[in-house]
Amino acid sequence: MKSPLNEKLRAWWSHRQALDGRMANSAPADVLAQTGWARSVGGVGPYLTLLSRAGTTREAADQAVTRLEIHELPCTRGCTYVVPAADFAFALKAGASFGSGDMKAALKLGVTEKEVDKLCAAVIDALAKGPMEPDEIRSATGNASRSLGEEGKKKGLTTTLPLALGQLQTTGDIRRIPTNGRLDQQRYRYTLWRPNPLAKSKMTTEEIHIELARRYFQWIGPATQAELQWFTALNGRDTKASLAALKLEKLEGDKLILAEDRDEFESFQVPKQAHYVLTSSIDGLSLLRRDLLSLLDPADAANPLLQSTGRGSLLMELPSHAIFDRGRLVGLWEYDPATESIAWASFIPKNKELERAVARTEEYVRTQLGDARSFSLDSPKSRVPRIEALRQASR
Repeated sequence: MKSPLNEKLRAWWSHRQALDGRMANSAPADVLAQTGWARSVGGVGPYLTLLSRAGTTREAADQAVTRLEIHELPCTRGCTYVVPAADFAFALKAGASFGSGDMKAALKLGVTEKEVDKLCAAVIDALAKGPMEPDEIRSATGNASRSLGEEGKKKGLTTTLPLALGQLQTTGDIRRIPTNGRLDQQRYRYTLWRPNPLAKSKMTTEEIHIELARRYFQWIGPATQAELQWFTALNGRDTKASLAALKLEKLEGDKLILAEDRDEFESFQVPKQAHYVLTSSIDGLSLLRRDLLSLLDPADAANPLLQSTGRGSLLMELPSHAIFDRGRLVGLWEYDPATESIAWASFIPKNKELERAVARTEEYVRTQLGDARSFSLDSPKSRVPRIEALRQASR
């Protein structure tokens, strides 16, 4: 049985995420500022985020990167996101406390902080001559970096250079530039970042936590404390302190909403007209809360295409790219480079509007991207079983 509140919540989340077309033709930086940072893992996520909300072409997105209107940074949880220029300092500070993971592993391999500091200084000196790729930096810094041997390989650290590059990015001293100007790959050059975006930032750690929570609820509220805590990776004490400072209001059960959004939510009406939109598998609508059940009609939760995403009885992650209608997950899709077409299946009867939405995204991927990898290690070969499952389900 459908719940009117659930339908309203889905449509509201979609509206806040601008998947209803309200930000058509907006600049990439404005889209990310209003709807949230775009998770980047070497796939098409950032491009599809901008396409689904503003109709942004790949060229326009790449130009925004080149002009430093948007940029890929290590942020909350230590994960990389594409963020608007106005948030560079804030995003770096939000991720600062998560930058020590590799260093902890390195310390166990005999690496010292003094050694990494010396390497950081050598990297800064090398990049003063201009942007460089990692191999060029390694050559320019000589024996300032070293191999960590077989034990290092087992921990994903072959040399000490990534430690310095990671630390210098977190501190805003350097930034990375996609070698071919694109966001859907993971090959970079590095350059000095002048002026350092953190130079004038005076936000305290507590202020960072509160502002991050505020942004989260602006992007995807109503949400729960647990959902916020997953996104921020803050401990329970800091999460509760941030929520207390925001004075959120209860909506239903354990869902919370910003007080300034309450009236707008109460008066919000679910659009009567279907609005189909194709997103990436890590789109903010699903990733920020990681609760797919709330985006599904109950009958769709048992669909075989979704079973690989199960974590007990709770669906959390999308197995493929998504098709939404007013916040409801109504289908899945993958791009097949061999046929230059989208393989897709829907949980609802196909119709002309839905087919047109698929065709628009198919043309975009074919003519502007060439492929639609979910993440850096995704490949046409690894995608074959998912493509076949989608085609089988659509027959």
